[in-house]
Amino acid sequence: MATTTVDEAEAATSAAADTHAPVPMEPLSGSARLWGTLALSAATFMNVLDTSIANVSLPAIAGDLGVSPNQGTWVITSFGVANAIAVPLTGWLSQRFGQVRLFTASVILFVITSWLCGLAPNMTTLIVLRVLQGLVAGPMIPLSQALLLSSYPKALAGLAMALWSMTTLIAPVMGPLLGGWITDNISWPWIFYINIPVGIGAALVTWSIFRKRESKTRKLPIDAIGLALLVIWVGALQIMLDKGKELDWFHSGEVIALGIVALVGMIAFVIWELTEEHPVVDLTLFKRRNFWAGALALSIGYGLFFGNVVLLPLWLQQYMGYTATDAGMVLAPVGLFALLLSPLVGKNIAKFDPRKFAAFAFAVFALVLWMRSNFNTQADEFTILIPTLVQGAAMAFFFIPLVTITLSGIEPDRIPAASGLSNFVRIVAGSFGTSIATTVWQDRAALHHAQLTEYVSPGVGATNSVISGLGSAGLSPDQALGTINRLIDQQAYMLAANDVFYASAIIFLLLIPVVFLAKRIKSGPGSADAAGAH
Repeated sequence: MATTTVDEAEAATSAAADTHAPVPMEPLSGSARLWGTLALSAATFMNVLDTSIANVSLPAIAGDLGVSPNQGTWVITSFGVANAIAVPLTGWLSQRFGQVRLFTASVILFVITSWLCGLAPNMTTLIVLRVLQGLVAGPMIPLSQALLLSSYPKALAGLAMALWSMTTLIAPVMGPLLGGWITDNISWPWIFYINIPVGIGAALVTWSIFRKRESKTRKLPIDAIGLALLVIWVGALQIMLDKGKELDWFHSGEVIALGIVALVGMIAFVIWELTEEHPVVDLTLFKRRNFWAGALALSIGYGLFFGNVVLLPLWLQQYMGYTATDAGMVLAPVGLFALLLSPLVGKNIAKFDPRKFAAFAFAVFALVLWMRSNFNTQADEFTILIPTLVQGAAMAFFFIPLVTITLSGIEPDRIPAASGLSNFVRIVAGSFGTSIATTVWQDRAALHHAQLTEYVSPGVGATNSVISGLGSAGLSPDQALGTINRLIDQQAYMLAANDVFYASAIIFLLLIPVVFLAKRIKSGPGSADAAGAH
């Protein structure tokens, strides 16, 4: 069976297992099935596109709204955290309101928040709107797969998932390209405005085709206290990570207060969820070895991956002179090998030990990041492009096997809870990874800058020679020193990026033994209990 991809593998599992219609719907046929597939795929494409389209636009957004590019990363992390918090609620919401109503409402609200994001007059407003956009987007991707599966007969379920997977693979490839072109040729708000026609069309077609196929609803209790504690501790921790680099970390009372809130909130959340009859997150799943080992490897690996995906275009645009379009061209091929190899991995996952697949992915990620750690300021586009192409192979062998490991051996009625929890941890790790990567990059750049400037002073012969040469080119002494400082900045941030890439490569290698902490899944058809989600 074809597979899901990057951000959607676990979320989709949750929806597929969360279908509560007691009598299965008759599959769609003819034009209704065609248009239904196109509408659901378009909504999925729009949602996934939004996770990558902003990456290359961050410098433009930050400059236009008067903040630093590193503060601009809030545009990504705020969406990710809000989206993660909303995912565990999808099952409850779909049972309360119905899958079709919830999906259509989610798409419409996503369109409205996208439009408002484009109109945001300042960074604070944009971040608030991105939080809302992430919250309303939570049910879209999982429910799109659930509705798609109900549209096809079981014999064609593989075809349905293949079509669904293609959109989730193409979107990350198109995101940087489209975002770069829009930013350079129109303006950054249009990376949000393009969601409007796609979303309206998807909502109208979905409602017209699926409204008579609504799932049955029932009233279930909601763990409001658990949800509130979840929002408090995750939100406080994310804000602490994002603001720490601006406020000098624990030298700031605000950062200390956020840290205390996050710690106390997390402890209260764990205690409450372990004693609540209907927890929003089933923490008892961590008693299972395969679950905690798989979720740990998946979340740390995804945090490293996503942090570096955000860091690379920032470095290219700020210090290597790349336009947003050029940065998008360098990042786009990451999906090519993933597109080719993911169906093969999904088809053969039950025949092989998924731990070995995941270990291979970690080794390739380590190789890619080691290659990037050797970049210098003279690196051309081809040199930067090669690791990006190779990374696509790692992506294909990363998500599918780790989701299979994480969900292996779990009873069918607990799959939604397991999928929601592991998906939540992974998405949050992606947001944390972004904050940590950019913070470390800034700190290491400051250190390298200080070290490099020790060799630059008016008393050093080489410095005097450079100043003299720049002076003969018509620059004043102050202008010459400013030029030298910019060159030092470029070198410092290049060395800092190399440090982040190298450290990430080492951590990926250290994750390989973590995968083998999980129990081996027996090969054969019966072993695909988790893989069946794909």
